[in-house]
Amino acid sequence: MGTSDAEILVQLKDDRRRPTREYVEELRHRLPQEFPGVQFFFQPADIVTQILNFGTPAPIDVQILGQDQEANYRAALKLANRLRHVPGAVDVHVQQAFDAPTLHMDVDRSRAQDMGVEARDVAQNVLVSLSSSFQTAPSFWLDPRNGVSYSVAVQTPQYRIDSLQALQNTPVAGSGRRSPPQILANLTSTSTVARPASVSHYNVQPMINVYASVSGRDLGAVAADVSGLVAEIQKELPRGSRVLVRGQVQTMGSSFTGLGVGLVAAILLAYLLIVVNFQSWLDPFIIITALPAALAGICWMLLLTNTTLSVPSLTGAIMCMGVATANSILLVSFAREQMREGKSAFQAAVQAGFVRIRPVIMTALAMIIGMVPMAIGLGEGGEQNAPLGRAVIGGLIFATVATLFFVPSVFTIIHGWLELRGRRPGRPEGAVS
Repeated sequence: MGTSDAEILVQLKDDRRRPTREYVEELRHRLPQEFPGVQFFFQPADIVTQILNFGTPAPIDVQILGQDQEANYRAALKLANRLRHVPGAVDVHVQQAFDAPTLHMDVDRSRAQDMGVEARDVAQNVLVSLSSSFQTAPSFWLDPRNGVSYSVAVQTPQYRIDSLQALQNTPVAGSGRRSPPQILANLTSTSTVARPASVSHYNVQPMINVYASVSGRDLGAVAADVSGLVAEIQKELPRGSRVLVRGQVQTMGSSFTGLGVGLVAAILLAYLLIVVNFQSWLDPFIIITALPAALAGICWMLLLTNTTLSVPSLTGAIMCMGVATANSILLVSFAREQMREGKSAFQAAVQAGFVRIRPVIMTALAMIIGMVPMAIGLGEGGEQNAPLGRAVIGGLIFATVATLFFVPSVFTIIHGWLELRGRRPGRPEGAVS
């Protein structure tokens, strides 16, 4: 935001033995102790989190908008103090600083006019002296030996501006030909004031950001607590001001809604596709009875590995639904073939489980083994996709057990009941039970 802050980039070695999260937690605990009075916070280092945050330096961005910036800033400081007590909220800070020390120069227009100098001349001379002439009047020098143009900028060396008196001795030349050169002290009065280090806007309105990151707790739970505090602080804002919550929280809500609808749609479309293929409404229902077990396996695996429900884990859940459905189709289709040959529902289910156990286990095992490196989080950035691998592994383990034991049981119960009623789908005409 200004000269009072700095950004440090840290590149971890490939042979590190701990995940990145643990290094961040250790630095977050030790740095304030070794450097008291300095504020530290960690920004997202990977491109995925930066995109999900919409470019903000934290997943939770509470924006206070309104024209009364001083009142809004006091409310932002109060909100930040409350957010620091929320479990799981870390690196809470107000982005804008309103106490940046500033030198304010007030041009004496009457004296400047008597000396033939305008306020524009004073501002331009100070700007060129302190930040070079490259922005106001860029000039270039062509080297006749190699034909390359070099930019030439005029600026007072910084080591010469080491005091307020040195700054006031800056020469100021007027735009008129007869105006003699003056020094800055003869034309301005300088005072020290505190000003905002930066001014942010959103939809033209002035904005103050309160950023918060999450550690040791899922983003959804922290966001719920933040929403309660935001509702309280909204009542204390001046008239015309309002509070908005943006960042990854906003993306999470829309993404979870879309992926949840996608998961339900995937199950529904898979069911309808199997209905068209089997020409039956009953057998596709038996096939998808393994999917609740897959969802239970996903939840248990995420719980045991202390992994939060996220976009990658929901993507893995959708992938797991496809493999689990394919394994159930193998078993149920073989059982139907056995029933067409005259076997009972129980015999067909047992035979299908015995014959199809190898392809079902091999299919699930190949998927599980392929997901193990991703679930462990090996390689650079592997921790981002680890929830996907863990969701697939947990879902397939439970779905495979359900496919080999639960689905045949459901098949036996339903088709056995139909046999008792004399309705045996697929039985050849004239067959006698």
